Amino acid sequence: MDLKQIGWDSYFEEHFSQLPSHLIPARISCQRKQNYQILTEKGEFTAKISGSIRYKAKNKSMFPAIGDWVAVELREQEKTARICHILPRKTKFSRKVILSATDEQVIAANIDYIFIITSLESERDFNLRRIERYLALTNESKAAPVLIFNKMDLCTTEYVEEKLNLVTKEVILGLDIPIYSISAKKSLGIENLHEYFSKGKTVAFLGSSGVGKSELINSVLGKQISLTGEVREFDSVGRHTTTHRELFSIPNGGALIDTPGMRELQLWTDEKSLKESFKEISSLEPYCKFTNCTHTNEPGCQVLEALDNDELSAERYEHYQKLREEIKILNEKKEAVEKAKEKKFHPKRKHWDRKNTQKNWKFR
Repeated sequence: MDLKQIGWDSYFEEHFSQLPSHLIPARISCQRKQNYQILTEKGEFTAKISGSIRYKAKNKSMFPAIGDWVAVELREQEKTARICHILPRKTKFSRKVILSATDEQVIAANIDYIFIITSLESERDFNLRRIERYLALTNESKAAPVLIFNKMDLCTTEYVEEKLNLVTKEVILGLDIPIYSISAKKSLGIENLHEYFSKGKTVAFLGSSGVGKSELINSVLGKQISLTGEVREFDSVGRHTTTHRELFSIPNGGALIDTPGMRELQLWTDEKSLKESFKEISSLEPYCKFTNCTHTNEPGCQVLEALDNDELSAERYEHYQKLREEIKILNEKKEAVEKAKEKKFHPKRKHWDRKNTQKNWKFR
């Protein structure tokens, strides 16, 4: 396999050249429990991580993720390998681990484009606020977002145009984000996506269960790789046909990453990335009376003034404040965890208590 076809370039070559010469480069294509599938120039192998990686990993994000480039020791006769190093990531799409206070889950690494796929058929899935959440996380990832609206064949032309105009006016707002309406099942509009599937480029497919990710992947690869399922009629919820994340090489060059449907999308980003998604709000902040304006009740707030004059969408403003609060809480939890770790491992030191006349040793 030619690794350049699936993303190997000078950036990874430079970091790899500093490692021991007996190692070879590989890319993580799948993970099942403790085993990883890797792609190398000599084919596909099953691999496990080394004890050194396991020992040094302070959290889940420091383990290999789908799309990571790694350095491995091969055992060709056994078709197995040992992952010894993880090369620095160019990009990564992450979310906060569900039911965890401060753990990061890396969904996909070293990706160039993120396809945010939404179903036009389902009112439940066509959620502007959810799209905004995806875009905020994509800004943090440093990959380029692409909005894909699937199942156009099940809707009227007028309905499709109405929905796309709604997204353009209330979510995109002048941002340079491509939008496409397609039908993966009937291969309508797929030709417009071919420019993203090229040599050395990696595309990650993200979206809720039932939006048609598997159908689109089968169409791009030209064969049945991912199973497809129907959406339940009574609540418009899709069945999970993809059960794990996996990277596939595209026949004409490039790679794509399939992911299971996401029911929860908890933020793992900072306020700077959030502001990039809400530029109509962040562009007003420098003109507020107070530099630390929270845009809630301060006098001279340009954001509130624009809101009162109907120059801002009330729904977007409320969602911006909600996401901002989530980020604030996340950062507070991270800070608390770091302080707890520092206190736990900081050596106890004795000091002289000068306030007392007697010698009184205290610990701190």
